[in-house]
Amino acid sequence: MTDLTPDPWHALRRFTAARIALGRSGISQPTGAQLDFQLAHARARDAVHQALDTAALGRALEAAWPELPPPLRLHSAAANRNVYLQRPDLGRRLDPPSRARLAAPGAAAQGCELAIVAADGLSALAIGQHAAPFLRALRARLACERWTLAPLAIVEQGRVAVGDEVGELLAARMVVVLIGERPGLSSPDSMGLYLTWAPRVGLTDERRNCISNVRPAGLGVEDAAARLHYLLGEARRRQLSGVALKDETDGAQALAGTGARPFLL
Repeated sequence: MTDLTPDPWHALRRFTAARIALGRSGISQPTGAQLDFQLAHARARDAVHQALDTAALGRALEAAWPELPPPLRLHSAAANRNVYLQRPDLGRRLDPPSRARLAAPGAAAQGCELAIVAADGLSALAIGQHAAPFLRALRARLACERWTLAPLAIVEQGRVAVGDEVGELLAARMVVVLIGERPGLSSPDSMGLYLTWAPRVGLTDERRNCISNVRPAGLGVEDAAARLHYLLGEARRRQLSGVALKDETDGAQALAGTGARPFLL
């Protein structure tokens, strides 16, 4: 049996969940580290293929924001998970029945400022766990202001850009997409938030603002709601989003009184 040779960087492991300073056994990884890697890889694969429980999510979102009508259940043009994984373009558009439902008379809210879409993306696990707690936190912040909201929407087999079509059909001034992010080997449950002003089919990624890694081990829902609340207010005031809109809630302010300054300034 080969003894474990420790890594001199072992003390740094307390600062990150990344796989650093694992040590070695002979010329190989320790058995425990290798088994842990295989387990994390299996969890990431499971998250990608896990089906979204739309009924349970609908109940959770309705409870999180009871003032709104029951969430709309929609589907992308990707008929199933295999198609979704192989055809990202189909995940960016709604299927015909979903488009017809949103285009029907009375579906669009008059003067609607904000549409919120929850899509499974690449981790239904993330949306199932974090969408409702996040919306409760966001609702508490928006309750102090005057906002008009479209009905919440749930999109199965959806990519980020599907929110543009939902927002356009609902005649919303802006859309926020809650979506499961691509799982990593330490984060199978990461949720991303994407804000787009004046959503319409055909927009590209530089028109969006992203808040990523929303999960207990990353950015907590309260902090994520605070950041999105700021961006929503600025987007409404300045009528734009994307590369022209920056999150200025921290950075220099976070360093105030410390004697330090941001290295990029």
